[in-house]
Amino acid sequence: MKKLSDTLKEMGVEFTFPIGIKNEAGKETYFENSNGHWCKSEYNPSGKATYYETSNGYWRKREYDPSGNETYSETSNGDKTGTPRSAKTCEGKVVEVDGVKYELKTINN
Repeated sequence: MKKLSDTLKEMGVEFTFPIGIKNEAGKETYFENSNGHWCKSEYNPSGKATYYETSNGYWRKREYDPSGNETYSETSNGDKTGTPRSAKTCEGKVVEVDGVKYELKTINN
């Protein structure tokens, strides 16, 4: 990923370190310091962290149930806990009805 400071320099935008960006809820979504280290975060509508990545290549993904409990976590180190949502659905499975095959797709409400 290209650092935000590099993009700002290319655009001729003046800035100072550290660079921090927050979403509407006040959660930090990007941070970069003068040493070139950066991290970015993504959150679900409930404010729970769903993705985190750093400039050194580390990342972590998380999924939650409707009550906000973490149901799945995976890191770039290969650590996994829980069951990913994709494994709990019929997404991509094929069913046949009256000789016609249909591929199932998840509809998010």
